[in-house]
Amino acid sequence: MIEVMMTLFALLVVGYVAGKLGYLGGDFDRQLSRLVINITCPALILSSAMNGELPDRHFILPLLGISIITYIILAGAAFLLPRYIVSRQEDKGTVGFAIMFGNVGFMGYPVVASIFGHQAVFYAAVLNVINTFAVFTIGTMLITGKSEVEGRHFQKKVLYSTPMLAAYLTMLIVALEIDDIPAVISQPLTMLGNITVPAALLIIGSSMSQLSLRTLLGNRTVYATTFMRLAAVPLAIYYFCQALGFSEMVNNINTVVIAMPVATYGTILCLRHNKDATLMTEVTFITTLFSMVTIPLLVLFFL
Repeated sequence: MIEVMMTLFALLVVGYVAGKLGYLGGDFDRQLSRLVINITCPALILSSAMNGELPDRHFILPLLGISIITYIILAGAAFLLPRYIVSRQEDKGTVGFAIMFGNVGFMGYPVVASIFGHQAVFYAAVLNVINTFAVFTIGTMLITGKSEVEGRHFQKKVLYSTPMLAAYLTMLIVALEIDDIPAVISQPLTMLGNITVPAALLIIGSSMSQLSLRTLLGNRTVYATTFMRLAAVPLAIYYFCQALGFSEMVNNINTVVIAMPVATYGTILCLRHNKDATLMTEVTFITTLFSMVTIPLLVLFFL
C-alpha cells in the first residue's frame, strides 16, 4: 500500500516539476482535464467490466444504498461542522464542501484500483453516481450560500455526462452478466483507461505548482478541515456502516472513496459562481498532500 501511494506521489511530483518548467499548465491542463473526464475516465470505468471475470453484480444495490446513507451523513456534517472550524460566514460553505466531497474521479478510481484491483473501479463508479448528483445540487448550495440549486437543464447535463453514462452502461453489463465483449472493443477501452491514472495525477501536480509558498504551508482552518476530510469523517462513516451490517467489501471501498482529498470540482464551482477560490485551493492541496500518508494508514490499521 505504501509503495502504491509512493508511486502515485511520484507522479504528482513529476506533474509539479513539469508545471514549474512550463511543460504543463494553463490551457494544456484544461484540455487534458477534459480528455480525462470525458474520454479516458469513462473508458477506465467501462474496462473494469471487460477484463476477465466480471465484478459481482450483487454489490450494485448495496453500493447504492451505502452511498445514499453516506451522503446523507456527509450533508449533515457539511452544514454543521464548519461553524466549529471557521468563523467567517463566507468560508463556511467552502469548508462544508471540502468536508463533504472527495476527489473520486481523479484520485478515487486510481487508488481504489491500486488497493482492491481493477474490477473495483466499477464499484467506485457506482458510488460516484450519488456523489456526482450531490456535488451539483448540495455542493452548489454550499458554495453559493443559496438554497436554490443550479437550473434543471444543467442537472440533466451532469447526470448524462460521459462518466455517468459509462457508469450506467457498466452497471448494465454487470447486471446482465455480459462477459463476451469482443477484444476489438475491450482492448482499446483498456488502453484508453490506462491513461487516466498518470494523466490525472500530472494535472493535480501541475495545479499545485501554481500555488504560493503561503498556500503550501496552510493555516489552522485548512488543517482542521483536512483532519475532518481525511480522518474523522471517513472513520465515523466506516464504523456507522459497519454497525448497519454492510458487507466488508462494500464498506471498505466506500470508506476509501470517502477518504479521498477534496474534490477538484470545488475550485471549479467557486470560479463558476465568482467566489473566492483561495481557501478551496489551499485545502485541496493540503488534503491531496496529506492523503499520501493517511490513506495507507487507513488501509493498514482499519480496513
